[in-house]
Amino acid sequence: MSTWLSQIPDLSRLSPALGEALKTHGAVLSLPAGVRIYQPGRKPDAYLLVLDGSVRVQQVSENGREIVLYRVHAGESCTLTTACLIGHDDYSAEAISETPVRAVALPRAVFDELMASSHEFRRFVFNAFSARITNLFRLVEQVAFGRLDVRLARKLVELAGTDGTVVMTQHQLAAEVGTAREVVSRTLADFQRRGLVRLGRGRLALVDRAALTTLGDAP
Repeated sequence: MSTWLSQIPDLSRLSPALGEALKTHGAVLSLPAGVRIYQPGRKPDAYLLVLDGSVRVQQVSENGREIVLYRVHAGESCTLTTACLIGHDDYSAEAISETPVRAVALPRAVFDELMASSHEFRRFVFNAFSARITNLFRLVEQVAFGRLDVRLARKLVELAGTDGTVVMTQHQLAAEVGTAREVVSRTLADFQRRGLVRLGRGRLALVDRAALTTLGDAP
């Protein structure tokens, strides 16, 4: 436990006293892939910092439509968790471990105490919060006003492995860009006709990554 602070650069620069408090009260957790860490209607009981792995945070509508809001990677915290802890609100989305995850859980009481007493800790929390909120507003703008083909092209380039393969169903891709599966299916069929991708069952291959990158950069 004495080394986990060094995995988060902004925390490793904190004062020794605050670092000691975090090490004393922070519990290191290991979670397998596929665990629902938070779900709608429940109050978070801890402030989580991811050390290794990836956590997907998504919103699910009443009719079952999903949209991925963001992912929490190593060295990051969950913005919605932070907002709920500060406002004493219920979680309004769900957070799922996409990979095996190692994280530090700081109990709510300790989080509240440090937020009240330590300007260093407040600065760390709000800096991370501010950066993520900016990204969320960008997502809202893209979903509300952006072209679907541009958003999908950008997402495919982002998700593709080094071999150009995206291992996802069309339903999962629809959640990534915040639309219906049928819309993604039509757009991917168009991409295939244009020679940009090659579709398979539960996966696709980028045939022309450069063209997709150019399309994804379009305003």
